[in-house]
Amino acid sequence: MKDNLFSIVGQNLINQSAPLAEKLRPDTLSKFVGQPHLVSKGKPIQKIIEDDQLFSFVLWGPPGTGKTTLARIITYATKSHFEVMSATNQGLPRFKEVIKIAEEKRNFENKRTILFVDEIHRLNKAKQDAFLPYAENGAIIFIGATTENPSFYVNSALLSRMRVFVLNMLTETELKTILEEAKRYLNISIEEQAERMLIQFSDGDARILLNNIEFIFGITNKQLLKTSDIETCLQKKALRYDKSGEEHYNLISALHKSMRDSDADASLYWFTRMIEAGENPLYIARRMIRFASEDIGNADPMALNIAVSAWQSYTLLGSPEGELSLAQCVVYLARAKKSNEIYKAFKEAQNIIKETGSLPVPMHLRNAPTRLMKELGYGKGYKYAHNYKDAKVDQKHLPDEIAGTKFLD
Repeated sequence: MKDNLFSIVGQNLINQSAPLAEKLRPDTLSKFVGQPHLVSKGKPIQKIIEDDQLFSFVLWGPPGTGKTTLARIITYATKSHFEVMSATNQGLPRFKEVIKIAEEKRNFENKRTILFVDEIHRLNKAKQDAFLPYAENGAIIFIGATTENPSFYVNSALLSRMRVFVLNMLTETELKTILEEAKRYLNISIEEQAERMLIQFSDGDARILLNNIEFIFGITNKQLLKTSDIETCLQKKALRYDKSGEEHYNLISALHKSMRDSDADASLYWFTRMIEAGENPLYIARRMIRFASEDIGNADPMALNIAVSAWQSYTLLGSPEGELSLAQCVVYLARAKKSNEIYKAFKEAQNIIKETGSLPVPMHLRNAPTRLMKELGYGKGYKYAHNYKDAKVDQKHLPDEIAGTKFLD
């Protein structure tokens, strides 16, 4: 067997017509790429294998980040029996079949069974309830995989019996590592710009990356893949964009300033340019949340709610469906009334604090939970606003050193 980053699991058993992603699936944590917060030394999944202490859990993360692979690696490492159940097209009969197999494995082979439930968020309540007693008594180890927030889709009773491990979108460096192994396996070379395109088009998904490489190689049968090959086969134009370079900052600046100037058409254009070029939509969503406070503030308090809702919507839906929510938000923010009052006031407050340090709280504003503190004058003379007309009261709220300071117009 070829000794490289990805050993081919049971290579003599894998059909040669299997997808490249299956052929290159790693079988140990040392060969697994990504998710260091879960698989590194001392981290949860590494500890599960090292201590041989299995328990049920959910793997929640974007597509192509290693959920199925981790489930299989744990199975191999713990010498367990592996069963797969798809939540989309398999029901209770299949589950009962797995239970019977698990009992036989335990009674006759003294072997544990891991049931990997793909797309667990699609299981209806009845199916999830059927899992409960078996998850509780440990008859089967459940590993669920989902791209959706399990808090919304998995019954609280079942979720309380399972831990949740969050997987992150793969970084460009991690995708580059996977790409290098695919090149070695296929014995091909890829131009540097073409590699950047492939990584960009994969959007953090290793499966998409490997499927695209396999597809392009299958069509061209070339030993050297160029940018033109990528564009021709994937029908995508390579836009000039580097997520960590100057163009990245140019485009986000253009988007921000177009929204600030209330040009909705230009804002939508720059947003779409970034999306089509492969920018992480959640990066744009975070920038829009910031924009809602920095450039709109209380001129339109709904702007912040809409920006956060757009971020949540994309988090739930992903691409491409969730991108429309972000586009809606871009247009709303561009058309909203603008005010940087909060931004300027906050900066002014920061500057005064840097200049004056930790000024003491006026005595009448201090909390007085004990008798001693009351005797020392804590809270003395405080006027309770609700005892006054319109809940307005005339009393000092700032330290003496900066009394009368105004941050807001």
